[in-house]
Amino acid sequence: MHIDIFTLFPQMFDGPLTESILKRAQEHELLSVARHDIRNWTTDKHRTADDTPYGGGGGMIMKPQPILDAVEAVLGDQLGKVPVILTTPQGQVFNQRMAKELASYERLAFICGRYEGIDERVRDLVVTHEISIGDFVLTGGELPVMVMIDAIARHLPGVLGEEGAADDDSHATGLLEHPYYTRPPVFRGLAVPPELLTGSHRVIERWRRDQAIRRTWARRPDLLLTADLTDAEKYLLADLALAWLDARNLA
Repeated sequence: MHIDIFTLFPQMFDGPLTESILKRAQEHELLSVARHDIRNWTTDKHRTADDTPYGGGGGMIMKPQPILDAVEAVLGDQLGKVPVILTTPQGQVFNQRMAKELASYERLAFICGRYEGIDERVRDLVVTHEISIGDFVLTGGELPVMVMIDAIARHLPGVLGEEGAADDDSHATGLLEHPYYTRPPVFRGLAVPPELLTGSHRVIERWRRDQAIRRTWARRPDLLLTADLTDAEKYLLADLALAWLDARNLA
């Protein structure tokens, strides 16, 4: 996969793109990332990429010309074929399903917003997706793009090493992940659950699934509305719900 990033601050990506999994993915040519400084397409000596909004109001707006010229020059005849993603609090909230879907493309482009926003004509002319990483506001779109690239890259074949490893992540199955333990078997009086020490794959997987359901019920019950559960697991949920009601004297 190749990713193009259009930003006023390309150096912000140095850390995330040059460490750990994303670094290895690029070294193994599973992922390539190009950062494009929007100011390189400005037309004045001051490299001005923003201006005051029509109608007044506080803040500055990113000008359409540098952004559009940059996107059109870089994408060329791929424009209209490649998803062009604008990071914005107004966008659809990013999730695991979206990360997996975007990972199916051979090329993606991200436009990092700044200031009070971008000229609406950029949306009208080149943007295909508007995505937010949550209901809060940041100073720019660079951090959301870093988050999305990390999440998307995990779904690229070979990036995590083991095939299908991302399919076991939290949210990938509609459930949160089960607890993890490592050596020693007892630490500060807390022991590893005995099921994990049996050596039985069937027992371990059943315990992990049970714990994932219990953790999701306790922390993100909304996810269970769309989770794929067996009849036995639905009975477990019913028991958990009854115990919750009983604890509050509501049953």
